[in-house]
Amino acid sequence: MSKGITLLALALSALLPASAFAADKDTIIYCSEASPESFNPQIASSGPSFVASSQTQYNRLINFDPVKNTPVPSLATEWKISPDGKTYTFTLRQGVKFNSNKFFKPTRDFNADDVIFSVMRQKDPNHPYHKVSQGNYEYFTDVGLDKLIQDVKKIDDYHVQFVLSEPNAAFLADWGMDFASILSAEYADAMLKKGTPENVDNWPIGTGPYVLQQYKVDSLIRYVANPNYWEGAVPTKHLIFSITPDVQTRLAKLQTNECQIIPAPSPVQFDAIKKNKDLTLHSVDALNVGYLAFNTEKKPFDNVLVRQALNYATDKKAIINAVFMGSGTVAKSPLPPNMLGYKKDLQDYAYDPQKAKELLKQAGLENGTEVTLWSMPVQRPYNPNSRRIAEMIQNDWAKVGVKANIVTYEWGEYLSGMRKGEHDSALFGWMSDNGDPDNFADVLLGCGSVKTGSNAARWCDKGYNDLVQKAKLTSDPAARAELYGQAQEIYYQQAPWIALANGKTFFATRSNVSGFSVSLMGSDFSKAKLN
Repeated sequence: MSKGITLLALALSALLPASAFAADKDTIIYCSEASPESFNPQIASSGPSFVASSQTQYNRLINFDPVKNTPVPSLATEWKISPDGKTYTFTLRQGVKFNSNKFFKPTRDFNADDVIFSVMRQKDPNHPYHKVSQGNYEYFTDVGLDKLIQDVKKIDDYHVQFVLSEPNAAFLADWGMDFASILSAEYADAMLKKGTPENVDNWPIGTGPYVLQQYKVDSLIRYVANPNYWEGAVPTKHLIFSITPDVQTRLAKLQTNECQIIPAPSPVQFDAIKKNKDLTLHSVDALNVGYLAFNTEKKPFDNVLVRQALNYATDKKAIINAVFMGSGTVAKSPLPPNMLGYKKDLQDYAYDPQKAKELLKQAGLENGTEVTLWSMPVQRPYNPNSRRIAEMIQNDWAKVGVKANIVTYEWGEYLSGMRKGEHDSALFGWMSDNGDPDNFADVLLGCGSVKTGSNAARWCDKGYNDLVQKAKLTSDPAARAELYGQAQEIYYQQAPWIALANGKTFFATRSNVSGFSVSLMGSDFSKAKLN
């Protein structure tokens, strides 16, 4: 966690705790899974951070239709694409107001300057804000926008034009992702002049439905409704995040009405939730994949035979049956089913310990080997019980002579260590940010993503990479799908992962909660209320 965000937490710790607020119709308490890495979604990378920042306090140029997963207007009302696919012109919404805080009160509405600032801070290494909060703009660089965007121009206050170095089929969808949240350029200028630029990240000013009021690290976040929200009045004045990493404690708080919404209940809790008349279990079809990444830069996982062997050694169906309990299906590809380009007839590795032993012998490991296996400290839809999955994998690998030592870390440390390649193998997963296959195929396994850290396998295959890069340039859906199909064949042969599961997204609420929703864009609190 950044120094600035920790200082913010300490400075505000004397304010009212969550327990001081009754569960009345003016307050909703959400039991979140973890403290945010940052309140600036440009420099965050985890789901809990995005829920606490971009999904409560900001908006983006586009949103996504919750059913079709296609781009729809948000801060941009419309857009035009040039015939060559290299120029995008956005028309911006007028009359949108930024919120204010104790440091700053805006004097103007949202306009093109804010879009330019939000882009250039991430793109330009010489921008005065680029290194504020030691920013690592992982998503922006992972999707290649640092190189793709050749120029971004202000046509007038309500028109912005992007000029690309080449056509890119995923470009529009990128502007609905969390990192593409629009920050206030006027606020940034004022804080730079005062010598406190970090306030922009620690005390957010956005155009979203809620405004940050209080943060106490590992305890709570308090928000108040934005009185000038452009989409209309927010029905619940107070929103409180009660930071509750333990899945059992989250359910207990929901049952006693200390929280009214919880994310990611464990499948073993589903029956208890369904049987309680005061609670409701919700499920959402999701685009995600849970996997175990082999660090291909480290022995023995630099050997493809070892990676193939441990794919054969892992009983994925047993994991799905024991851990997901009907909330997930076996995965075989880096792309989720029902996504453009998913290869339905892609071969998968059968559970075959004898085949695994033969491959390990060919790799010179007939006497076994010892590795570390990182287990996530949080529950996610693609991995509802990481410790249990790690133990089952550990047991499977032991049968073929591979000793896996399970380790885990605090979530921020886990993410940081994995980006740096400190792991031998690690459980992880991905939920779609924009509905485009590039968000999986390139971001998770492309060569450029080794440097940024989102490629946990640290695997760079030229043939695979050339195919997914070509797919970006291809606008025809059928042609793109064919390219991704060829890339998945290489993925299967090279086995940088064990693709484990595709899971549904679940959340639970008190039965009197309405209006809260979860979709491709994440969590939407803007219409949530207690009836």
